[in-house]
Amino acid sequence: MPLPAIPRRVKIGDAAAFAGTTPRAIRYYHAIGLLAEPERGGDDRRRYGYDDMIRLLWVRRMADAGISLNDIHAAFAGTSGIEQSLARLEESLASQAAAIEAQRAAVNRLREVGSPLGLLSPLVTGRLRDLPPGALRSADLDTLLVTERVLGPLGAAVQADRFVVLATHPELRAEEDRLAEAEAALDDTMSPDDPRIEDLAAQRCDHETALAAAIEGSGLEGALNDLLDREDEHAGEEEEEGARTSAMEAIGKMPYDFSPARVRYEERVIELLHSADQAGDRDQRTC
Repeated sequence: MPLPAIPRRVKIGDAAAFAGTTPRAIRYYHAIGLLAEPERGGDDRRRYGYDDMIRLLWVRRMADAGISLNDIHAAFAGTSGIEQSLARLEESLASQAAAIEAQRAAVNRLREVGSPLGLLSPLVTGRLRDLPPGALRSADLDTLLVTERVLGPLGAAVQADRFVVLATHPELRAEEDRLAEAEAALDDTMSPDDPRIEDLAAQRCDHETALAAAIEGSGLEGALNDLLDREDEHAGEEEEEGARTSAMEAIGKMPYDFSPARVRYEERVIELLHSADQAGDRDQRTC
């Protein structure tokens, strides 16, 4: 049986197809000196011979293994040991494997919970997963998402207790909705010096105090400590490089489109809550 025609040299397209790459990649290998440019034929096109293809195949095999082009170049040049390259590669693969495992865990939680709540950390999911359907609103999830980004899973888990209380105390939820509607009316038509801002801030402070009392009375704080003990193994599993930022930094990075009146209102709420906390500390020391 006669053999098919065996070329002595092949064009770049055939070389790329055989090696499992693209002509563009081969030209890049030429540009960085990883693959020497072969002789050109009478049509001024590159022609690749056996030795060129062997080199190209090794380049592709090493690249497919995850070895960087710089390390491949150094390995061929003999300027560094392959062990150094493999050590870096192993470290990179271990990091990728951890990231994949974290993605699998997130997908499994999402499937199990059946809502976007499953995309938050296990600490937060564990706090809220037993709430009845519809008790946790979309806006609540949005808030938890931002909090987890700024303060991490622990901060969001603490905040989750607030939404548990709102979901289980209709009178507090009604007051929350009333205050949210009033806050939304603090638009650009209102002056930051409007006296209604002070009154509304006091109402918000009273509401937050009532929420804190309800959280304390429900035993959620103790349950949170138990949950933290069980979830210690998950600590940092989803934390990305630079994932955390301070609350003050977040103010300048997360847009809320607050009017000057709304900004003043938020400042007054913080001031009033801080004053209330200080008064409470003084009362405890007196006792």
